[in-house]
Amino acid sequence: MGTDTEKNPVIGGIGLEKTFKDFWGRKKVAALKNVDITVKDGSVFGLLGPNGAGKSTLIKLILGHLYPTRGRLSVLGKSPRDVSIKQRIGYLPERSYLYANLTAAETLSYFGAILDLSKDQIASRSAQLLEMVGLETVRNRRIGEFSHGMTRRMGLAQALLNDPELLILDEPTAGLDPVGCREVKDLIVTLGKRGKTILLTSHLLADVEDVCDEILLLYGGTVQSCGSVTDLLQDHEKTCLEFPKVSEQALASAMNILTEEIPRDSVSVSSPSESLEAHFLKVVAKSNAENRETAGARMGKGVAEYLQDNDYETRYHTDPAAAAETAAVTNRIDPNSKLSELTRDAKAKHENLTGDQTETPDHEALQYLVEPGPEPSAITTHEEGIRKNVLDKLADDGEN
Repeated sequence: MGTDTEKNPVIGGIGLEKTFKDFWGRKKVAALKNVDITVKDGSVFGLLGPNGAGKSTLIKLILGHLYPTRGRLSVLGKSPRDVSIKQRIGYLPERSYLYANLTAAETLSYFGAILDLSKDQIASRSAQLLEMVGLETVRNRRIGEFSHGMTRRMGLAQALLNDPELLILDEPTAGLDPVGCREVKDLIVTLGKRGKTILLTSHLLADVEDVCDEILLLYGGTVQSCGSVTDLLQDHEKTCLEFPKVSEQALASAMNILTEEIPRDSVSVSSPSESLEAHFLKVVAKSNAENRETAGARMGKGVAEYLQDNDYETRYHTDPAAAAETAAVTNRIDPNSKLSELTRDAKAKHENLTGDQTETPDHEALQYLVEPGPEPSAITTHEEGIRKNVLDKLADDGEN
C-alpha cells in the first residue's frame, strides 16, 4: 500500500480562485484567477511574482488559513484544513513572529512542546538547530534583543524543529547577511537530497535559480509561466565554452575556426571573475575560523545532523573556508538574464491580455501552523498553558 504522497502530488491545486469582498459582499480584489499548481514529492518549487501577484494568498490557501473561492486543493493528500497534516509541515512566514521575552532556547522548548516532541528530542534538536543557524552563543539571550536577521535565523530553526515533510519558506533569505543566505541555500539543497518537499518564494531570482527544480511565475493573480528551471532558462541558440588559460596563438586559431561560421562580433572572449558573494564568504569564514569576537550571529556549522542526507559530508567540506569557496555562487541579478527577461515577458503578457496594470495587495502571512483545538480561545489557553509549563520547568532547572 503506497503513501498519500506516492499517490498524489504533495500540493495539488486545480482552477484555484480567491476573491476578496467588501462588507456588502461586492467583489473587491481578485487575488487569484484560475491557478493550477502541482508540487511533486521531493521537489524544490519556487513561487515567483512581483509584489501583489498573489503569492501570499496562495500560500495561505495551502496552509489552510484561507478558503479558495473556487477550485480544488490538496496538501499531503488531504484538505489543507485537516489538522492531522499540520505536524508534517514546517512554515517560515515572511515576518517572524516570536515571543520577545523568551530566549532562543526557551522558544524552541516552547514550540517543541506544542509539537508534542519528547524532552530528549527537544534538547537534541534545539542544540543542533541553534548551532546550524549560528545562534548557539546567544541561546540564552531574549528574542527581543535580536537583530532582524538573527530573528529570521531563529524563525528558520523553529520551522525545522519537527523535521517536516513539507517545508514552506516565504522569503527565507530576507534580512539575512550573505553568509546566512548561503547557509539557507545549502540547507534547501540538503533537504531536497533527503527527499523533502520545499515550496519557497523569493524576490532574489539568483537564489531561486540556484536551488529550485521548478518554478511558477504569477502576475496579477494568474499563472504566466510554469515548468522546470532548466527548460525555461536554457538558451539553445548560444554555446558557452570555459577552459584554462591558453596561448594567444591557440586562442587566435580557435577564433579563426569560429569566424568561419559566425560573425566576429558575435564572439565574446573574457576571463571569469570571483563573485562578490564568494569573496565575502571567504573573508567571514576566515574571521570565524580565527574565533574573532562578535555579539552577532556567527557562521553556522553545517546542516543539523538529524536533517542531513547520507551524502551531505561528500558535498560539503568540513573546512568553512573551502566550503565557502566551493559552494558560493553569484547573487547579482543581471537585468538581461533569462530569468529577469522571463519576469518582464510575463508582466507584458498579462497587461496585453487584460489591460490590468494594478497589483493586488499582499496580505500578512498568519503565524500559527499547529491547531491544537477548534476554537481560538482553546488554542490560546492551550498554548499559554504550555508556555507557562516550559518557563516553570526552565526556572526549576535554573534553581537546581
